[in-house]
Amino acid sequence: MKKRSKYDVIREAVDILDLPEKATMKTIRFSYKELIKKWHPDTCGEETEKCKAMTQKIIRAYKIILTYCNNYPYSFTKEAVNATLSPEEWFFERFGEDPLWRGNKKEE
Repeated sequence: MKKRSKYDVIREAVDILDLPEKATMKTIRFSYKELIKKWHPDTCGEETEKCKAMTQKIIRAYKIILTYCNNYPYSFTKEAVNATLSPEEWFFERFGEDPLWRGNKKEE
């Protein structure tokens, strides 16, 4: 049997937790909690064994993602931080308070 790559394992966990390509810890936790509520054997409307199996998959996937996030080095370079700017922040970073971009607004 061929050993799966680290990427394949993480990708499967991402799919189980229904996470987007990029996610914050808040998003990861929220998705995990919602799925556990849905699939927990005490609250699940499916057959008990199916619910138990899915709950175990969700817990295992969450642990994989947490391990990855806790061991992945975060980058604090200017490029990495700037890659997270919102459109408004991006615009302000480039043009700041330049009067040309204020339009017809009068200075107060």
